[in-house]
Amino acid sequence: MELMHFTYILECADGSLYVGCTNNLEKRLAQHNESKWGAHYTKIRRPVVLIYQESFLTLREARRREAELKGWRREKKLALIRQPT
Repeated sequence: MELMHFTYILECADGSLYVGCTNNLEKRLAQHNESKWGAHYTKIRRPVVLIYQESFLTLREARRREAELKGWRREKKLALIRQPT
């Protein structure tokens, strides 16, 4: 089984959005919500909720998409999230 990589968007308790990537989405979400290893941004805005994810075969693809989404304005991210799957 091939390892998948994920690019994801979280909604923080203050309504802000956070974009990240990982190869273990469940573990990373738990880190964002519970651990001292979560990103500083989310650590002070808990709880966070996973509201969007995409999967990729390589870390390079996931990181490229993460960088792309981080460059988007909030409105564009929300439009992506609202798209039917």
